[in-house]
Amino acid sequence: MNTDIENLFKDKVIGHPAGLFVLFFTEMWERFSFYGMRILLVLFLTAPVLSDNPGWEWPREHALALIGTYASLLYLTPIIGGWIADKITGYRIAVVIGCLIMTLGHAAMALETTMTFYIGLALLVIGTGFFKPNITSIISEMYKDKESKKDGAYTIFYMGVNAGAFFGMMLCGYLAENYGWSWGFGLAGIFMFLGMLQFWLAGSLFGSVGAKPSKVYEVELSQNLNEESLSEEQKTSVDDKLNPFTMLDKVLIALSSVGGLLYLFNDPLEKIGGKSLVPFEIRGMNGSNIIVLAALVLFLVLLVNRISRYIPIVRDRIIAVSIFGLFTVFFFAFFEQSLGSMTLFARDYTNRTLVGGSAMVFKIIDALLTTIPLIIITWVLFLLSKKTFSRIGLSNIILAIAFVGIWYLVIFRLVNKFSEPGNEIEATWFGILNSFFIITLAPLFSRWWESKYNPSAAMKYGIGLILLGIGFAVLSYGASDIPSGAKTASVSIIFLILAYLFHTMGELCLSPVGLSYLSKLVPPRMIGFMFGVWYLAIAVGQKAAGTMGGMIDKISEQYSLGTFFLIFTLIPIGVGLISIVLNPVLKKLMHGVR
Repeated sequence: MNTDIENLFKDKVIGHPAGLFVLFFTEMWERFSFYGMRILLVLFLTAPVLSDNPGWEWPREHALALIGTYASLLYLTPIIGGWIADKITGYRIAVVIGCLIMTLGHAAMALETTMTFYIGLALLVIGTGFFKPNITSIISEMYKDKESKKDGAYTIFYMGVNAGAFFGMMLCGYLAENYGWSWGFGLAGIFMFLGMLQFWLAGSLFGSVGAKPSKVYEVELSQNLNEESLSEEQKTSVDDKLNPFTMLDKVLIALSSVGGLLYLFNDPLEKIGGKSLVPFEIRGMNGSNIIVLAALVLFLVLLVNRISRYIPIVRDRIIAVSIFGLFTVFFFAFFEQSLGSMTLFARDYTNRTLVGGSAMVFKIIDALLTTIPLIIITWVLFLLSKKTFSRIGLSNIILAIAFVGIWYLVIFRLVNKFSEPGNEIEATWFGILNSFFIITLAPLFSRWWESKYNPSAAMKYGIGLILLGIGFAVLSYGASDIPSGAKTASVSIIFLILAYLFHTMGELCLSPVGLSYLSKLVPPRMIGFMFGVWYLAIAVGQKAAGTMGGMIDKISEQYSLGTFFLIFTLIPIGVGLISIVLNPVLKKLMHGVR
């Protein structure tokens, strides 16, 4: 076993190496900054210019077109960032580079000028590309030959993701909505910078784990992979060696990629700036739509061409993965309304002002929701410091400074809340519900998956999509009395809370399934390509979320807001039922893989 991995496992915190918790806190601060900034975007872009907290007063369609492109690119750049780390930098340096670039991005956005805003978004996209794939790769390398503990490690790491999202949306949202957008954007950058410092200063803890592999190691790894692929061929097929990427495959990848990226950039440019990178029409269809359809056709040709060259069993399994990928597009196209149309619904159509006893009850619940998780995480920090202070003391000090800052902001927010006679809930507050419900419900769903009642992959997808649709049904019912064209309303907060509950349960049905089944079903030669396809599916869903959410004004004016959410109810439920109906077919295509 690698000596550096052995050393990592000598100092343990809650049964896991201390290095895992360095990664936990790094991910926590990155998610704090990411979600803290992201939930502000739609509110900042659509806020009136003439108001106490002026924004840019963009039409909602324009704002969501930009946000859709931004969110989509966040799932495409990790494909490149992972490759750069593998070939050039190593995982740890890539994480530091990503953190630094994202810090600069947040700083640029805090200036609130048009140029720095777009520069900031670009830097965040690039930084995420370096950060996102590589911090999880470090965990994978740490737990090499310790597969039995890997599930627990990723569960702890996932808690860091949700803790960061929870506090980021709460605190950045609070400062941005009450004191100005720059405070929210700037706070996200400060904690991103502190997260980078504490990770960088803890580098000695990891030894060679996450460093760029040496040439000798690369040769050994290549030999091991060849041996592994040979045994895998005996189990499945000899097709892997006989199915390299042909020149046609590479041309199709290049053309479909260029076409997709052209559409991503052209869509907001066309809507916001009135300009087009493809200024032509064919029979009433504009150039942007023609380009994206052509890119989709070329990509399908590529996929079919690749799949057709495998033997029947392998081909069937890849077809199953492709179908799950299509369901993933539908899920994220609707689920990601949480940072678009649902945030607008929270701001403009929800009664967020509480008075009397209900205000006090909410303040108490809010205080408990905020302080209890923070106490637990602070206790983990204390345990980490006890184990590692002699080795990475400066990293621990930086982490402690960050936590002092968090505690100050939490107490500052709660004191202000309790000093108010009533209570006005920030629109961004509702975004924390997803993280809260994940943390509380994940253990229940984990037990379900480990029981004899564990449903098949297709059933999980179906249940997840149906739960997503039920969440929108709750919103549709809540908005049913809002007249056509209304710009404001006072719907009870209970409808948004229930919607987030159902959406989170839907997410818990899908999120453990996709990448797990992909790794089981796809042959070694194809797995890198299919991981790229999977991220592409999520990216397409993110862009579709922005496009569909941008129709909120058009549909609510022509019909009603209830009708808008009714559409978001029927389509996921319909697709979920299709997944359930296809269960026997998909089981057959998977050839015994569970």
